[in-house]
Amino acid sequence: VQLQASGGGLVQAGGSLRLSCAASDRTFRNFHGAWFRQAPGKEREFVAAISRSGYGSVSRYADSVKGRFTISRDNAKNTVYLPMNNLKPEDTAVYYCAVAQIVWAYADHTDQYTTWGRGTQVTVSS
Repeated sequence: VQLQASGGGLVQAGGSLRLSCAASDRTFRNFHGAWFRQAPGKEREFVAAISRSGYGSVSRYADSVKGRFTISRDNAKNTVYLPMNNLKPEDTAVYYCAVAQIVWAYADHTDQYTTWGRGTQVTVSS
């Protein structure tokens, strides 16, 4: 499966964006989906993950985005979404989507994901 992320941009603090990650085929439904981000000079970090089809639509979030970001997926469209509200300057980063067939317990582990999309830049001005 191949992934294409989109939806990044420049927004003022307090604003909103919605990221999308489109997968190339229907096998996407068999993968857990996730978003990670990487700010300049920092390591890539976990943002949010959502379970694969048939696993109960379980989601997980980094503490820094809880209550502001909401991950969802539409298996009919082979797409994972990340609406982001109340954005802060510290959310500025390149955002990457990824999928994996892994144990859900490791869904927030960057090194467990082997299929990545190209990043999309999110810049939040103060």
